[in-house]
Amino acid sequence: MKLLITAETYPPDVNGSAQFARRLAHGMLERGHEVHVAAPMPTSGPSRIMADRGVVEHRFRSHHAFTHPYFRICFPWEVAREVTRLFDELQPDVVHIQCHYILGRLVAREASRRGIRLIGTNHFIPENIEPFLPFPEWFIKGYRKVSWWDLGRVYGRCDVITAPTPLAVRTMVDNGVADRALAVSNGIDAGHYEAAEGEEIGRQDHPVVLFCGRLAVEKNVNELIEALALIPREKNVHAEIVGEGEQLDRLTALAHRLGVAERVHFLGFLTDEELRRAYLRADVFCQPGTAELQSLVTLEAMSASKPVVLANARALPHLADEGRNGYLFAPGNPGDLARKLQLVLDAPEEQRRAMGERSHQMVSQHSFARTLDRFESLYGGASR
Repeated sequence: MKLLITAETYPPDVNGSAQFARRLAHGMLERGHEVHVAAPMPTSGPSRIMADRGVVEHRFRSHHAFTHPYFRICFPWEVAREVTRLFDELQPDVVHIQCHYILGRLVAREASRRGIRLIGTNHFIPENIEPFLPFPEWFIKGYRKVSWWDLGRVYGRCDVITAPTPLAVRTMVDNGVADRALAVSNGIDAGHYEAAEGEEIGRQDHPVVLFCGRLAVEKNVNELIEALALIPREKNVHAEIVGEGEQLDRLTALAHRLGVAERVHFLGFLTDEELRRAYLRADVFCQPGTAELQSLVTLEAMSASKPVVLANARALPHLADEGRNGYLFAPGNPGDLARKLQLVLDAPEEQRRAMGERSHQMVSQHSFARTLDRFESLYGGASR
């Protein structure tokens, strides 16, 4: 099949939606399909075609969203004709949109008008965007309502709608989107995060709590730093924080103010291999975010056989088998987070190993091969 995957955010952007879209594109390419991606240009300048190891990227002229560190917006009056021309030239068999914003809606409208099979996957919740909107609360509430209405309108054109988890599906329905979406996991290649036989990981001589993700408001990394300050200093627990984002300066200042700066390590952006080794050397993985529709980084940590301590919010409770692979903590409560981290770190080595093994077992249902099978079936005409 000739596939056109459309993403409003795509690498070099670093977020779960962008990473999934690229993994999907390359996964389908490896299965023998011809894969094209429509996405905003990552920099200023005219639209252009780029190549990424066999995947053809159609990058459309875009502009920096001034309130967001990297998100870029395509103006419809600049790209609408280019979208039409792309369909004229490409004539795809299937179109798969990842968002309902400007590029997604233009592509969905064009696919619908031409009778091309249209799949829509939703990674969006308003909480991902709201921290970047400099408006009063009454406006934010209105934006939230309109956003869900708009999503339902755009995705109403789709032959099939999916979301990463049953919770994400229910969230859409609860906010007025038609009750016909399917839960299809973003998937993960669990074997990639396992230690190779005989591999030396180089573990630290102190306990390590790991966080990976954008340093954004909704990730609540401040709660991890505050929890670290509540753990007795003699336990010498360190936090490794992987990722970049607009909250870095604030989080660095917080670590200094709480007297734990020497035990909080901001590692920035890591390569895939560096990230894999960060998972493997950690003692426990922590995700304090409250706007996760699935949390690929948590699945990656679980693939590396790590216990987890997760916020009891959104999709995260589905990834914690309480007391068996980790614990949930009350969002906004660093004291509870500190207690749950200590439950893991103070447990005997054998118990921590068993918790990690349970994490690894739980990830099996999120195989990326199964995800590709599912979407390939939907592309081919399946409705369930």
